[in-house]
Amino acid sequence: MQRIAIIGGTGMTGVCVVDYALQKGLQVRLLYRSEATVPERFKGKVELCQGNVVNYDDCKRVIEGVDGVCVILGTRNKLQATTELSRGTANLIQAMNAENIKRFSIVMSSFLFRPDSEVPAMFHRLNDEHRRMLELTKASNLEFIAILPPHIADEPSTAYTVLHDEAPGRSISKYDLAKFIVDSLDQPEHLGQVCGIAKKND
Repeated sequence: MQRIAIIGGTGMTGVCVVDYALQKGLQVRLLYRSEATVPERFKGKVELCQGNVVNYDDCKRVIEGVDGVCVILGTRNKLQATTELSRGTANLIQAMNAENIKRFSIVMSSFLFRPDSEVPAMFHRLNDEHRRMLELTKASNLEFIAILPPHIADEPSTAYTVLHDEAPGRSISKYDLAKFIVDSLDQPEHLGQVCGIAKKND
């Protein structure tokens, strides 16, 4: 990977993804909705593309010519029913197919590893939306890495574990999650996999 597009790069985890990609020497194009959410440190270092993931033309514009895509869509702690995340995922997949871009990492929630009966009721509607995202991802015929983190902690980086089709623990540093979102694009063992990630020995 030389050049990546980051979707959702102004949220808590997303800014860490952008920082890490820049630290790794990658060229970054960032889709953002409002300039007020773009950190000053990104300006001049990141190619900024204003738009919204629910608009197909914006999706196509932000991914044009990149090698891979990182998708970190969130609701900023809003838990009401929404289809914005799955509509954005569908648009990105369609745009990637149109532009012949094959590889993307995408973040959802480790609640998808559990039966609904074990998911707190307040998260049911958001979990339904994440399930729609996962179904779209699996049906995409693209080289995806579906990343399902547990609680994302605002704490320093540490050693972490990645497992396929199961959750290895209860929390992950936002810095480590960001690292895996980017690094997994170049890790063939994770392609086409649903990945749980957590602090080692958590």
